[in-house]
Amino acid sequence: MLPPYEMEAMEGDPPEEGDTVQRGTPLADGCLPIQSDREVVEKLKEIFDPEIPVNIYDLGLIYDILVSKQGDVEILMTLTAPACPVAGTLPGEIAEKVSLVDNVGIVKVKITWDPPWTPENMSDVAKVALDMF
Repeated sequence: MLPPYEMEAMEGDPPEEGDTVQRGTPLADGCLPIQSDREVVEKLKEIFDPEIPVNIYDLGLIYDILVSKQGDVEILMTLTAPACPVAGTLPGEIAEKVSLVDNVGIVKVKITWDPPWTPENMSDVAKVALDMF
């Protein structure tokens, strides 16, 4: 098992563009891989930003989810700000939790800062929860 944080940034430093965390193991021969990102999205909706009472998916931190034919998952994400207090741990938490989804193999979570996160990224659900309508 990998340590909780494997990005090259020093602890406390914000992740840099392209930093990636990886968790999970390849699926065993004969295992049917996950067929869509639906279950991944549901797992992401269980992960909350500790300072905002909204899950990271509805908060708009997840930019892309790719599921390979082998059941591996790549997630492209951002954070609300480079100095976010959980910048050093949230990507690892996401990779770890998604790797626990049935029929998921290796999970890679990659950080991007382009485009930067803005409140417009939030779903209507998040905006209602934060009384932003």
